[in-house]
Amino acid sequence: MIEIRKLRIEDGDGWKGIDDRFTIDSALVLSMTDGEISYTVQEIPSYVKSYAETAIEEATDEEDSADYIDNPAQVMYVAYAGNQTVGRILLKRNWNRYALIEDIAVDANRRGGGIGRRLVEQAIQWARDGGMPGVMLETQNHNVGACRLYESCGFVIGGFDTRVYRGLHKDRTEVAIYWYLVFD
Repeated sequence: MIEIRKLRIEDGDGWKGIDDRFTIDSALVLSMTDGEISYTVQEIPSYVKSYAETAIEEATDEEDSADYIDNPAQVMYVAYAGNQTVGRILLKRNWNRYALIEDIAVDANRRGGGIGRRLVEQAIQWARDGGMPGVMLETQNHNVGACRLYESCGFVIGGFDTRVYRGLHKDRTEVAIYWYLVFD
């Protein structure tokens, strides 16, 4: 049984121990015709990626998690299987009033069981409860599994940026994709 709840101070830092590694073996190839964005999926050479390696280095652990506790402008929901942390989602009220999914992760050993979908549904509920017009996020075209999840949850591509990741290295080929779920 999976329980999803807001991060509490007594939960500690178990949310940081999620194994977010995933294998990349394909990428979305984006195109725009008459203002409509579409994509195909293309196989690419396989490699393993982890966002946590960068995120944890940048985090000031306790200060960062404390910012999400009892804060009406941002929240962290954590998914638990018993006492084990198996997923997390960080949300904030963005400058454009949308709920922004800053980060979402499901432990590599627990994928495929609906935890990611439940976390996204929790984000949607938080945004609705907060009177926001919708939910937005950014991910990369190399994260095909995540892109398929967002699309299956009703998100659509609102735009993409072919240059944003080149700031990290001039030869980066990842494309930033901006996904939106706008409430009616």
